Amino acid sequence: MDVFLLIGIIVGTAAILGGMLIKGASITILLSPEAALIIIVGLIAATINSFPLQEIKRLPKMVKVLFSNQTYDYGKIVGQIVELSNIARKDGLLALEEPVEKLDNPFLKKGMEMVVDGAEPEEVRSVMESEIESMEERHRVGASIFKTAGATSPTLGVLGAVIGLIGALGNLENISKLGEMISSAFVATMYGIFLGYVILIPAGSRLTSKSEEEIQALDLILEGVIAIQAGMPPRSIERKLNSLLAPKQRYQDKEER
Repeated sequence: MDVFLLIGIIVGTAAILGGMLIKGASITILLSPEAALIIIVGLIAATINSFPLQEIKRLPKMVKVLFSNQTYDYGKIVGQIVELSNIARKDGLLALEEPVEKLDNPFLKKGMEMVVDGAEPEEVRSVMESEIESMEERHRVGASIFKTAGATSPTLGVLGAVIGLIGALGNLENISKLGEMISSAFVATMYGIFLGYVILIPAGSRLTSKSEEEIQALDLILEGVIAIQAGMPPRSIERKLNSLLAPKQRYQDKEER
């Protein structure tokens, strides 16, 4: 569970409620079914109109990714690659068959299986790069769904306010309820702005950030697999892969530690 995401949502909600209390506004005014109807149904309609069905069906999976706390141990990945390169250096590429079968990283396993099977370097790079690009595109579309919904949400809030004001102006004879009706009209605007700028757009940015972390791990694996296939010495592979990482993320063997 991504605790910081939950903390952000809770802090944002608390800021809204706290501001209302300080200004003396009643929190019960937020219980506005018409405002929720305009924002929620409007967002569903805008999303359906913006993206194909197969992308919208992936929303539950994207929400799961959003709240997951997936981390990547880049140093461990480099260590696995260096270990495989040591075996290949001593006993040849065919000796990697058994160690490769035990790998728990599917992308590294797939790349090394192609190397062991004798695939050409161009083919190995092409297949692995295509897989990375395909994943990157899926992630980009997933993040854009949240960002598009976030950009639409405030506008729907304004629409809700306009609808509420129309209703209020149509009942000017009831002066006693006019103030309440006008304040209710702006609840939809608050909902729209809150959902857009506190939840949806940040969620899209967070998905983009998570995607970049995964792509960095896959790029690291790609370069490592190609280096092993090219017969580079383990030390050279280690230096090359570590150069792609920040100092704190780099692999250190036991002697260096």
